[in-house]
Amino acid sequence: MKDRAMTPQAQTLTRLYTAFAALDADGMAQCYADDVQFDDEVFSLRGKTQTMGMWRMLCEAVQTKGRDDWRLAFSGISADARSGRAHWEAHYRFSGTGRLVHNVIDAQFAFDDQGLISVHRDRFNFWRWSRQALGAPGLLLGWTPLLRNKVRAQAGANLKKFLAATTRV
Repeated sequence: MKDRAMTPQAQTLTRLYTAFAALDADGMAQCYADDVQFDDEVFSLRGKTQTMGMWRMLCEAVQTKGRDDWRLAFSGISADARSGRAHWEAHYRFSGTGRLVHNVIDAQFAFDDQGLISVHRDRFNFWRWSRQALGAPGLLLGWTPLLRNKVRAQAGANLKKFLAATTRV
């Protein structure tokens, strides 16, 4: 069977997750367009400043507390000139509680004309995540909009504080 060469966009996704596995936010930043839109179960971000602020905040949290527990694996990368997808799994210690988390994420992407990521949408089971990250509150309330909104508000406040302390993209 003949090996198919990876598209430039699939190479971009591979670079993104390789950099993330190494907690290299600068490497990740090279994969995103300036006007990127990022959405997941917690964040809804617009622009490279917000998106990279989130990734930098997460990378720094892991580097500060929990590097020994950090592991990221990715697979299923496929992409053409316009869209792509990937599967990734992160093992880490949630900084808010110190609890170990294994998050399973499916990602979808859109690319701009330069082959950079212009849209990044991560999907994961919030209830599963909240049970691991938050313990009993996540188990009891993780399926409710109440807890999801509380987590979103706290994460947004943390990102706002982080962005105020740093101006790097």
